[in-house]
Amino acid sequence: MKKICFVGGGNMASAMLAGLRREHPAPSCHVIEPYAPAREKLTALDVVVHAAACREAVDGADVVVLAVKPQMLKQACAELLPHLQGELIVSIAAGTRRASIARWLGADPTSARIVRTMPNTPALIGQGITGLFAPPSLSEADVATSTELMRSTGAVVRVESEAMIDAVTAVSGSGPAYVFHWIESMLAAAKGVGFNDADARTLVLATLKGATALAEASDESPAVLRERVTSKGGTTAAALAVINERGVQQALIDAVRAARDRGAELGAMADD
Repeated sequence: MKKICFVGGGNMASAMLAGLRREHPAPSCHVIEPYAPAREKLTALDVVVHAAACREAVDGADVVVLAVKPQMLKQACAELLPHLQGELIVSIAAGTRRASIARWLGADPTSARIVRTMPNTPALIGQGITGLFAPPSLSEADVATSTELMRSTGAVVRVESEAMIDAVTAVSGSGPAYVFHWIESMLAAAKGVGFNDADARTLVLATLKGATALAEASDESPAVLRERVTSKGGTTAAALAVINERGVQQALIDAVRAARDRGAELGAMADD
């Protein structure tokens, strides 16, 4: 890629810009950002910043990234529309369907060069994961370009239907919040059995990091790994008995489904 235009210069766009800067050679990056304080922050990232949509920002871009909040996307598309000439569009906006974006950009949803993605916040440190949906009508070159772009912040999983982007949002898009909630709970538990804040943090984060690394390195399922830690009648068994009694696993399954369903609702609302 030689040039990328970002519409919106918030945290996720900044994470992608930082990731692209790690590539050799890095592409020329233009950012359309109307908010002055955000433009000031972007100056440190070696990008060309524009206060409003313009042809200069888009001209010659291999891809235009829609990186504004979902509630601002319709207006951003309206401002961008006069300056587009059929460029590849990649959206990172949650809950907004390709059909809506295509309509706002005056394009045919069945043939529009629009890719829908859902990254997550670990992208800020280059360890994110992105779900990506590209319609069958899209060329392999466009799929490769959009995939390369999103790999600037971590791994990419391509899904076969747009509906699965709502599932990606529920599992990995919202997923860091579930993990942070677990960390909060474990920290409270550690302090509840006598540890100070610093030691509680060290123990909990190291345990999470180590267990995740072990799961990644092992060919065995998480269930088998869990069983190996759980001696019959031992301390882990006592803890898991409480967890199972309280229905924690089912609560998480239900939570993910609720997040998926809410994503679908938001998409339908945007279509109205």
